[in-house]
Amino acid sequence: MALITRAAAAKMLGIGVRTLERYDSTGEGPGFVRVGPRLVRYDPEVCRSWASARTYPHRAAEIARGTTPKQKAPAAG
Repeated sequence: MALITRAAAAKMLGIGVRTLERYDSTGEGPGFVRVGPRLVRYDPEVCRSWASARTYPHRAAEIARGTTPKQKAPAAG
């Protein structure tokens, strides 16, 4: 398994390094491998799977069917 750096993973995912760091600390991002006390690496396949799981279909079909959730009107006042 060839692991990649945080910078390479961020580039692959199309996000900033600091965003990926934040995702790591909150548990929102792809899983990582802790190589040392302050050194992490990523499995490219895990990154691809994570990105794939966050892919959503285009909303145009939902809008055309009228199946999107209705938004509440702002409160008057």
